[in-house]
Amino acid sequence: MGMCFGVKDAIDLAMETGEHTPLTILGELVHNDTVNAELKNRGVRVERDLESVRTKLAMITAHGASEKMKQSARDRGLLILEATCPLVRAAHRSVMRLAEEGYHPVIIGRHGHVEVRGLTEDLKEFDVVQDERDVARLAPRSRFGVIAQTTQPLDRVGYLVEAIHARHPHAEIRFVDTVCHPTKQRQAAAIELAKKVELVLVIGGAQSNNTAELCASCRKHCPRVYHVQTAIDLRSEWFEGIKSVGITAGTSTPQSTIDDIEKWVLAWVDEHAQPQPTTESRCVAV
Repeated sequence: MGMCFGVKDAIDLAMETGEHTPLTILGELVHNDTVNAELKNRGVRVERDLESVRTKLAMITAHGASEKMKQSARDRGLLILEATCPLVRAAHRSVMRLAEEGYHPVIIGRHGHVEVRGLTEDLKEFDVVQDERDVARLAPRSRFGVIAQTTQPLDRVGYLVEAIHARHPHAEIRFVDTVCHPTKQRQAAAIELAKKVELVLVIGGAQSNNTAELCASCRKHCPRVYHVQTAIDLRSEWFEGIKSVGITAGTSTPQSTIDDIEKWVLAWVDEHAQPQPTTESRCVAV
């Protein structure tokens, strides 16, 4: 659970660079308020529009960006610092290769998400599908080339690929699996955890797609799932009568935030534990 290598590398690069050089990040580096607040405290600026950038150096976030957007930044005289996750870069290469080979690009992902925008802005034509309704709107094509936003649940991706096959049985459909390994690991671990406990805490930013997907996966196997950003979000009444608690976290969640929430839960257990030596209360973290 918690931060993947791509996010860690991006944060480290921003922190180190910001200490020595005025730096603007083009959009949120990661979808986590704690991380973004720490960057701001170190003097690192965040701007969504190129027109608002006042530093010479601009950083591309871990979510990546299109070549079109990066060229626009260079045309404004900005120097680009790349923090794109290598696995997102691989997804960019995959979709461009499919387009070059004559496949109509289809991206399985969240409409409007920054990663999806980066994957599509260099394409002449494309479709983004998030559910069966989007699949139903796909125009007939002889060849579809399908990839996925790197943080999509693998079971959803597989389901939508099959839905495209069923909708267009005579088309050639080529699927390239671009769901990143850390996402697959965390999804599998979260599902296994949710099957074993009565309540799951999923820690991550409110705008974090992979955290939201972890919540959705856990809810299929556990009736009580709460998405929290920090320990401030925790409520004592959630834990009344609960004997087992699971903790998991999205790929942009700092370890310090995870530790704070685990400490809060353990403190609650100590405070409310029955004075019976045979009773075991514990917090299960995976």
